Amino acid sequence: MKIGLMAAVTDSPDSTLDHIIEDAKRAETEGFASLWMANIFGLDAISTLALIGRETKTLKLGTAVTPTYPRHPTALAQQALTTAAASNNRFNLGIGLSHQVVIENMFGFSYDKPAKHMREYLSVLLPLLDGQTAQFSGDLYNVNGVKISVPGDPKVPTLVAALGPVMLKLAGEMADGTITWMTGEKTLETHIIPKINAGADAAGRPTPSIVAGFPILITRDAEAARSRIDQTLAIYGQLPSYRAMLDKEGLAGPGDLALVGDEQEVRHRLNRLRDIGVTDFTAAIAAEDSEGLARTRAFLASEC
Repeated sequence: MKIGLMAAVTDSPDSTLDHIIEDAKRAETEGFASLWMANIFGLDAISTLALIGRETKTLKLGTAVTPTYPRHPTALAQQALTTAAASNNRFNLGIGLSHQVVIENMFGFSYDKPAKHMREYLSVLLPLLDGQTAQFSGDLYNVNGVKISVPGDPKVPTLVAALGPVMLKLAGEMADGTITWMTGEKTLETHIIPKINAGADAAGRPTPSIVAGFPILITRDAEAARSRIDQTLAIYGQLPSYRAMLDKEGLAGPGDLALVGDEQEVRHRLNRLRDIGVTDFTAAIAAEDSEGLARTRAFLASEC
């Protein structure tokens, strides 16, 4: 299991574009395998990772995740291929449906039949990422004769954020893996990994990548850390898809899911994730001070 970091996407004045790029360069020198960035309502994650790709040499880069509904698959393919070219094929495209409250209430799109949306979206996107001509006629997308040519023939592994059985089957059949958040070890072992692997097996595809994101903190006061994480990440305990994963795990909230404690305790949790088949661990360091951040980051670097 390789260990990576989640880039900061807060409204902190320190989280400027320059700061994120410098932090990525530092992560590479520390030995981290990857850097992932969420696409929320700030810096565009794919564009930011393209810039990081020009400043780094070995760091795997990925979105965690870019929502599909606001971007036509042809536009997303063009952006992803450009970023792959900018990073010498180190870019991984993580995409997801987002949430009904965002897609319908904020963006004004219909969230009806989200799995159908994703299947049609991938039917257009994946051929374009593979250098082929997209020719697809569906209920949601009709694309005829589009081909995107980017110098260097870049490759873009594609991960689908999948939590339910239908989406996991779809991700296994069509994509290169999945990327999860608010999903615990038991749920990964008994639900996520078996179902996506079954989908891949049925389609004759390689074993999918499993990228798992967790809040994490090395601390002497685990109880206080969990309480604080519950407060700062409260929204994730309320969104229906994540709430379902926490319930499946038998957890009250994000704090209970987080990897918190001393080095020995957290190492045990990391080893558990490695043993069940997680291929990439994405650390969202949940520190409130520089000491906690430095201690956690140093520990993670030592585990790389």
